[in-house]
Amino acid sequence: MTTNEQVMRYLSAMDYPAGKDEILREAQRAGAPPEVLRALRAIPPVDYANTNEVVRSARTELAPEVDAGERAGKARDRRHQRVARDLRSI
Repeated sequence: MTTNEQVMRYLSAMDYPAGKDEILREAQRAGAPPEVLRALRAIPPVDYANTNEVVRSARTELAPEVDAGERAGKARDRRHQRVARDLRSI
């Protein structure tokens, strides 16, 4: 599984705000390995304000120095996992 640090490394030159497709193109241009691209393909198709938002949305393994409380906080963060209002069933 890829880590937050790996994702951030391949998005260091990214200009934000950016959408999912732009983020994937930048990671491919930077030579990201398949596991990083897989994690980025799984992010919701919304606009991201910075790399931290991308990392929070990607399914990544946090760095080993991150404690269990921070891991739990990432798991609870549902900001980019919502369904758009117009796509909800009425």
